[in-house]
Amino acid sequence: MSTMLIIIIVAVVIGLFLISLYNKLVAYKNNRENAFADIDVQLKQRHDLIPQLVSSVKGYMDHEAGVLTRVTEARSRAINATTIDGKIAAEQELGSALQGLQIQVEAYPDLKASANFLQLQNEISDVENKLAAARRYFNSATREYNVAVQSFPSNLVAGMFGFHTEKMFDVGEVERERLDKAPDIKF
Repeated sequence: MSTMLIIIIVAVVIGLFLISLYNKLVAYKNNRENAFADIDVQLKQRHDLIPQLVSSVKGYMDHEAGVLTRVTEARSRAINATTIDGKIAAEQELGSALQGLQIQVEAYPDLKASANFLQLQNEISDVENKLAAARRYFNSATREYNVAVQSFPSNLVAGMFGFHTEKMFDVGEVERERLDKAPDIKF
């Protein structure tokens, strides 16, 4: 009788431990998805500002239509992306397209002095700062989730229930190369 009771107690303790690990993984996964929801809000604002930016730039950059088309197409792909990984890839492409637009804008002093353009540029800068903060939180939540999925013994539970490591939201290769270079300082 006492041996059977010990076996039942051990089985219950192991069961509770496995349930605890599973619930922890679910909580980390939900935290990651919630963090991406914060990013989604900023991305929506960014997507809403881009048509205004493109239309304000269009009159100044008639012969640079390829740059504007690239931004518009990248925005469309970013809006239509449905998965977190798809949105991450599309947003990296959009960020690269916007960077290309920013470089082209430098050649137009009248455009840079336009009040409408300056206001849009400030709004986009504000959204980009908020987006950077949301990305940091998302990446932190993703790192926490990935560590739980890869750590023993929770990796055993993760394997049984289909949890797998997730992708971080990084700035992309083009932007990473730009950020890795020392800035040109001109006086």
